[in-house]
Amino acid sequence: MGKWKKKHLIDVTDLSEDELSGVLDLAAEFKEKGFGREPLKGMTVANMFYEASTRTANSFAQAARNIGCATLNFSKGSSSVSKGETLGDTARVIEAMGVDGFVIRHSAPGAAKLISAIVEGAVANGGDGRHAHPTQCLLDLMTMRGNNGGFKGLKVAIIGDILHSRVARSLMAGLGKLGAEVAVAGPSTMMPGTLPDGVMRLGGIEEAMGWAKVLYFLRIQLERQGRPLIASLREYHETYGLTAERMGSLKREQLIMHPGPVNRGVELAARSADCGAARILEQVANGVYVRMAVLYLLLSAAKGREVSIG
Repeated sequence: MGKWKKKHLIDVTDLSEDELSGVLDLAAEFKEKGFGREPLKGMTVANMFYEASTRTANSFAQAARNIGCATLNFSKGSSSVSKGETLGDTARVIEAMGVDGFVIRHSAPGAAKLISAIVEGAVANGGDGRHAHPTQCLLDLMTMRGNNGGFKGLKVAIIGDILHSRVARSLMAGLGKLGAEVAVAGPSTMMPGTLPDGVMRLGGIEEAMGWAKVLYFLRIQLERQGRPLIASLREYHETYGLTAERMGSLKREQLIMHPGPVNRGVELAARSADCGAARILEQVANGVYVRMAVLYLLLSAAKGREVSIG
C-alpha cells in the first residue's frame, strides 16, 4: 500500500499504474459506501472554466460539495479576463480569497500546468485544448472496469476525430498503462501522423465492431479544426457512425461509450445512444465519484495529509 503525494493532476501520463488504480479504487469506494461526513469540510475549490462545459463543470461542482468543499464558480465572460487580466493573475487573485484548489478548463494546451506552477493549492486539469482530459479518462476507465472486471485483454476501439481529441489522447495513455488493447478508426483527415506505441489503426467502423468489446465514439471537434475535414455530417454518419443498420450487428457483450455531448445522427443514430449497450449515463454518474476521489487526493496532498492508496 502506497501513499498519495501528488497535489496536481495535469495528465494521466503523470500517473503510475498503481496511482491510476488507486484513484479508481477510491472512486469505487465512494460509489459503493458513500462518502462519510464531508471529509474536506471547510475547504474551497475554484472552478475556472474558460470553455463551455456541462458535464465536467457540474460534475466537479457536485463532487466538491459531496466531500464537504465550498465551490467558487468562475466563467470567462463574467470575469476581469474581459478587461485584460492574465490567466496567472486571475489564479493568484482567486487564491488570495482563501481558495484551496483549482479546476481549470482552457482552450490552450498547458494552461493547467501553468496554473500549477503559480498557485500553492491543488490543481486538477478539466481539459486543456487538444492536450489532455485526465478526469474524463478516469471516469471512462472506471466505467470499463465496472463492466469488465479489469483491463487485461480488453479490446477498446476509439472511433472518430482522433487528431483533435484530448479525450482520445488521455484514454489511449490510460488504457495502455493498465494493459488494455487499443485501436483507433476514423477519417484520414482526423488521424494523427503517428499513434502511441501499441495503438493499432483499423480500416473502418466495421473492422472496429468486429474486433472490439468497447466501442468508444468521439464527437467531431469542429471548433478545433479550423477548416472542413469531411464532406458532410451525413456522410460521416454513414461511414463512421453507429447507424441504425449497424446496431443490428452489435454483439451481446459489446458496449457503447461516448464522452458527450452526443450529436445524434452524427456519431450515433438517435436510438443507438439509448440502447441497452450504451453506458453514456453511467459514464456521467461515475464522473462524480472519480472527481470526488481526485479532489480528495489532491487537496489532501496540498494540505500535507497522508492518504493511503492501493
